[in-house]
Amino acid sequence: MQRIKEVLVNIFTIPELRRRILITFGLLAVFRLGYFIPLPGIDIEVLRLWMGQMEKSAGRIYGFINLFSGGAATQMSVFSLGIMPYITASIMFSMLVKVIPQLEALTKEGPSGYRKISQYTRWATLPICIFWGFWSVMALQGQTFGGHPLVAFPGMPFAILTILSLTAGAMFVMWLGEQITEFGIGNGASIIIMAGIIARMPEALYAMYRGVAAGEISVDKPILLLALYVGVVWAVVVTTQAQRRIPVQYAKHVRGRTVYGGQRHYLPLRVNQAGVMPVIFAATLMVVPDLLGRISKSEVLQHAFSRSDSGFWYCLVYLAFIFFFSYFWTALYFRPVEMSENLKESGSFVPGIRPGRDTAIYLEYVMNRITLVGATFLGLIALLPNIISYGLGVSRFVTGFLGGTGILIVVGVGLDMMQKVESHLLIREYEGFIKKGRVRGRGNM
Repeated sequence: MQRIKEVLVNIFTIPELRRRILITFGLLAVFRLGYFIPLPGIDIEVLRLWMGQMEKSAGRIYGFINLFSGGAATQMSVFSLGIMPYITASIMFSMLVKVIPQLEALTKEGPSGYRKISQYTRWATLPICIFWGFWSVMALQGQTFGGHPLVAFPGMPFAILTILSLTAGAMFVMWLGEQITEFGIGNGASIIIMAGIIARMPEALYAMYRGVAAGEISVDKPILLLALYVGVVWAVVVTTQAQRRIPVQYAKHVRGRTVYGGQRHYLPLRVNQAGVMPVIFAATLMVVPDLLGRISKSEVLQHAFSRSDSGFWYCLVYLAFIFFFSYFWTALYFRPVEMSENLKESGSFVPGIRPGRDTAIYLEYVMNRITLVGATFLGLIALLPNIISYGLGVSRFVTGFLGGTGILIVVGVGLDMMQKVESHLLIREYEGFIKKGRVRGRGNM
């Protein structure tokens, strides 16, 4: 506790770090203000009742959007789309950079190339916002609950105004994220997502309190859930920080009477190389069967992939998607051939492995094995809320913070922010958060 107090004092002693932290919290406060600005023409009371029904009938779609908007989708505020369109565009370009030579060439140009890709990402966000706005209008118009219409005056004016409001709100949230990235601490888009997830925790705690007060939930269950939450956070931190260190030997060079090199270093390979991306991709695709089941009115699909059911087929398909995207995302960003060539050019080698092709094969073999461990962990974390909800008989809204995409994002972004704060402290010769070693951040999502 004393060490944490000293670190906090040191943080606010450094003017630049203090300014960055205050800017970050100030911009996050602006983001949360948009949560309370409703879209025009919508009856808020009817909306709350209708959203409660949708959480049960089509909760996978609305729940996923609500996660990235920090609950703004439930309120149908101007920030209902949140940072989701920008994240979608960013993921799309992250994949296109690896398959389109022109985009890959831009990444090799340095900062100027990345600025161009960022500009393309912003332009791609705009049509995604319009699409989601149009889909929201189609979902809202004509809806009634208890004989009361959700939209007071449906029609073209409402549709245009709603699409423009949602698009402007999403683009403004994107701008807030970029300002946090440039002037604040950490990646702005990731921090906005984390803030939205954390903002929903008081509501979940209040729901747990109401359940205990009403006698629907026994007193021992909140204690058990708290212990599980601490254990899950610890496991996520350990796995996020975990590395497989490959020993690398530098070749000796003799020049005159002086010997250069001969030192041993380590090549760190993350156990969870793909981060949270496999869970996000898998959760996105799990929306599709649920949506197709409702469009086709297929009871088989609706039962197998409904949010409230943790059936065998749902778990099996969800795990398969997570494993597939774990290997897919790792294959996109982990290039063993390039790494082996870089080691060879620098006069380095893995002891016992020939430089070049054999080193590339060895690195790929090691990465495939540790990716299996990382994918297994992601699968367990992703299914944990469903398992606990089914086993303890607690609402999934409460257990949702014990696993899945939310906790992976919160812990990963939290570690990344700690790493950046610690870097500022160490540069000015202050002590960091831990006595030995350094906090390793997750980086961008």
